[in-house]
Amino acid sequence: MAADSMEIDDSLYSRQRYVLGDSAMHQMAQSSVFLSGMGGLGIEIAKNIVLAGVKAVTLHDTKQCETCDLGSNFFIHKEDVSGQKSRVDAVCARVAELNPYVHVDVSSLALDDNTDLGFLCVILTEARLSLQKRVNDFCHSHQPPIRFISCDAYGICVRVFCDFGEEFEVSDPTGEEHKEMFIQNITRDSPGVVTCMDNQPHGLQTGQSVVFREVNGMVEVNGTETLEKQLCDPQFLTPDFSKPEAPLQIHAAMMALDSFQEQHSRLPNAGCSQDAEVLLKLTEEVNGTLTNKASVNAELVRCLSRTARGTLPPLAAAVGGLASQEVLKAITGKFAPLQQWFYLDVIEVVRPLQSVAAEEFFPKGDRYDGLRACIGESMCLELHKLRVFMVGCGAIGCEMLKNFALLGVGLASSSGEVCITDPDLIEKSNLNRQFLFRPHHIQKPKSTTAAEATLEINPELQVDAHLNKVCPATESVYNDAFYCRLNLVVTALDNVEARRYVDSRCLSNQRALLDSGTMGTKGHTEIIVPNLTESYNSHRDPPEEEIPFCTLKSFPSVIEHTIQWARDKFENLFAHKPSMFNSFWQTHPSADVVLQRMQRGESLEGSFQVIKLLSKRPSRWEQCVTFARLKFEKYFKRKALQLLHSFPLDTRLKDGSLFWQSPKRPPGPVDFDLRDSLHFGFIVSTARLLAGVYNIPYSQKDVTEEEVTRLLSIVKIPEYRPSEKCIETDEAARKPDSMKLPLSSEEEREAIAQLEQAIATDNVTAERLQVSPLQFEKDDDGNGHMDFVTAASALRARMYAIEPADRLKTKRIAGKIIPAIATATAAVAGLVALELVKVVGGYEFESFKNCFFNLAIPVVVLTEPAQVKQSHIRDNIFFSIWDCWSIFGQEDFTLSDFINAVREKYGIEPTMVVHGVKMLYVPPSVDRRYVDLTVSFAPEAEGDDDLPGPPVRYFFSRQGETP
Repeated sequence: MAADSMEIDDSLYSRQRYVLGDSAMHQMAQSSVFLSGMGGLGIEIAKNIVLAGVKAVTLHDTKQCETCDLGSNFFIHKEDVSGQKSRVDAVCARVAELNPYVHVDVSSLALDDNTDLGFLCVILTEARLSLQKRVNDFCHSHQPPIRFISCDAYGICVRVFCDFGEEFEVSDPTGEEHKEMFIQNITRDSPGVVTCMDNQPHGLQTGQSVVFREVNGMVEVNGTETLEKQLCDPQFLTPDFSKPEAPLQIHAAMMALDSFQEQHSRLPNAGCSQDAEVLLKLTEEVNGTLTNKASVNAELVRCLSRTARGTLPPLAAAVGGLASQEVLKAITGKFAPLQQWFYLDVIEVVRPLQSVAAEEFFPKGDRYDGLRACIGESMCLELHKLRVFMVGCGAIGCEMLKNFALLGVGLASSSGEVCITDPDLIEKSNLNRQFLFRPHHIQKPKSTTAAEATLEINPELQVDAHLNKVCPATESVYNDAFYCRLNLVVTALDNVEARRYVDSRCLSNQRALLDSGTMGTKGHTEIIVPNLTESYNSHRDPPEEEIPFCTLKSFPSVIEHTIQWARDKFENLFAHKPSMFNSFWQTHPSADVVLQRMQRGESLEGSFQVIKLLSKRPSRWEQCVTFARLKFEKYFKRKALQLLHSFPLDTRLKDGSLFWQSPKRPPGPVDFDLRDSLHFGFIVSTARLLAGVYNIPYSQKDVTEEEVTRLLSIVKIPEYRPSEKCIETDEAARKPDSMKLPLSSEEEREAIAQLEQAIATDNVTAERLQVSPLQFEKDDDGNGHMDFVTAASALRARMYAIEPADRLKTKRIAGKIIPAIATATAAVAGLVALELVKVVGGYEFESFKNCFFNLAIPVVVLTEPAQVKQSHIRDNIFFSIWDCWSIFGQEDFTLSDFINAVREKYGIEPTMVVHGVKMLYVPPSVDRRYVDLTVSFAPEAEGDDDLPGPPVRYFFSRQGETP
């Protein structure tokens, strides 16, 4: 974003604009930030706020690069350590590369000399509490107040503090879009009762305000804002997830740690029981001074003492994402800030390691010293040996690779490996969140580029990059043998169906799956561990509601309907029909032969539509303009006239109620007016796209208002005559072509005549039998695609008296864009990487945590995953979705032999045998008290030559579930 012109670079910031809005983006482009401390937490914050697009960032640090920094700061490299560079100088250029619109400066002066240099926000990391207090006092008393944030990360504990001043204003606490709903009626009682259309749930909560619009019969309420004091049926309850005891315990422990540092000028030593007892005593003293006291958690204090010198890179990433969002709140007023403290501990990561010898946690002088101080040498070695498969190298994928590099996951020297795959190429809009990519990487493969960038962070990693999708079509590559070599799978995907497929492969091969996703400031993680948790497919979200056909075609009521209508028109005019045209002529290359077959009465699929397209095919720019003008007349005037002819405004239904009542809106014909920029935009964008399909050249002069006006002046608009044909219903629209009425002989003769004329005029040459279908691309502002969708949607909205959407909102809905921001991406990847450590350690079920967070509110909710359900067969035999039993047979092993073997070995009566998608066996009479038995055949494993035959694996599932 250029601060001087204040123009937002949509090609870079498009996904973030949907999170923050243009007002907040403009404020960031004018704001300067001071950030102190270039450790793991500081560099995470620097990355996120530079990607977000502030005006300037000053990075402050006074330390030299050390070997241990390689395990926490992903922008410090080996040559920086050997060259004895300062940390701030080492990272400055690499941080600046993240965003060309942000000026990055450095400082290594005393903090007191930097804070009054025009900064809107000051962030401290790695600072003693006494210094934090001094700087906070200065910022708080400054006029105007400087927004202050401090962040600390010591081993397993982190805290964030915010002070934005006493008069700080929040413009939008949640960032949620206003909900629209149709109402059935309003009573005139006191208080009045509002009933939603069709008794739909309103989804509101007590205290929210409601604005009424378009209310007939009670017009006095229109435009008024009402504060809902009581809702008859709120629908949604707000559970209390707060546990005040835990934050107070962490607060006391970390305040005691501050006192320990002040007294001893150091942090507690790893494995030193004396230091742990001193810290515990200090914690008890601090707790005694608190107004709100909590019981001292001795286990937490001792774990904090042991890990205080260490660093958990994923924890720094998670808290760095949250703290970065607080920075953006401080400079924009967008979203509700923390009130005022945030505490988090991950004691479950180190709790199972308390009995490990102290020597495991001692430093060795390598990049993993910080990590080793937290989880020990043995766990580090297990991470090095890990074989991970990650599907997707987008925003979450880049963050996960960073975490893998810092954790040392998949080192070549330990026979570990990180296998990644992603078929996509890098686009400019990716650079705002996918921090491993730079402008010169655009149009290069994501996976190979991300692999190269990851090796710059940690050259010891073994990264194997693929360009494949993970789907049934690639099962020859990602087969059972491939999954059996893995330790776990990580998904960094953006759609549910792909997640479901990967989950099914992990389930059948009994591999752990770590899933996550974000939408705007919201994020979630889901941990799936064999024999401990349910699978991803064990739960299903309700299907997304589709817009009924008749609503799109004739009865839109909200802006989403008009946008989807415009999107469908684009596909039909510029993609589907041209593709069908090409397909027909590829199978029927000779127009003369087609004519002869039609004259003999033969039916050629699609021939009539293709001939119609051929007869109307433009060959010059002026014909494209004429086509666009006629489409305007058809879409925005004649459709309305026809609908009102079929259903006049006074039409009533059988029960006597009016046909045109909410949510149905009667259309209003739109008269063409070239002076209206919306009308002009539709004509030009439609003509441009049509010219692109039919390969018709045009110049910039051709699209000027003067030239288009001249061409439109000679277009003749046929006289409108209403049709008596019924409006098509949903049921009729769903009928296949074979069930629709056949063409009349008159239509056939007309088609033959049109083809004869085309042949006679030499209009069916080889060149003219091929066109160029368009593929909708929302992110290219120069291709005219969004110009057409925006103009067409807005015109249809005007026709139905619907409030139009601007181009930005239209693009989000038409392109099905998921809002995204780097802060949430970093946080969710960090939380997933913490769970990876637990999976590698083979921890118990109680240690694992799923997470949901919303950085806007802000709220972070950690819960246990859904525990796997065990089903009882008989006696002491139980099974779950994870169970896998094997039966071995000879080469002549038959299906009957297999079923008998199951009966003999397990005493189970199979009710179904399935191989792939083929059902091999279902008994004549199935007793549904039995469970379904699903069978799959696995290839012979390497090294199993002494086995009597290829193993057959089969899986139990509960009735109605797919294993």
